[in-house]
Amino acid sequence: MTDVPAAYRDAPRWPFGDSPELADELLALILAGGKRATCSSLAACEADIMPTVGEVSVILDGAGVPRCAIRTTEVEIMPFEQVSEDFARAEGEGDLTYEWWRDAHEAYYRREGTWAPGMKVVCERFELVEVF
Repeated sequence: MTDVPAAYRDAPRWPFGDSPELADELLALILAGGKRATCSSLAACEADIMPTVGEVSVILDGAGVPRCAIRTTEVEIMPFEQVSEDFARAEGEGDLTYEWWRDAHEAYYRREGTWAPGMKVVCERFELVEVF
């Protein structure tokens, strides 16, 4: 399926992660119910899409195929070091520890070119609205 239901045709479309493999891995966590949050660098959000509460987004798999719709329920901007353990667990990744989350996200931001101590991140919570 390369299109989405009419209700989501104008919604922003994007994959999670920075590779097709990571997009598929994170999508699987969303579809299984384990991932209900994501954290992006403020710089990346300002350059692309800044999430807003109530906004619906279409999530793409690693091949760019629309797979589901999510609705943003909460957005907070804070320094990387202030992200809570609760939020890290809500991301549903790795072994669910804060240490794993911190290491994986620092590595991601380094690949993105935005890493710096004290950098601002956008912490977004969301709910799964529909699977296509």
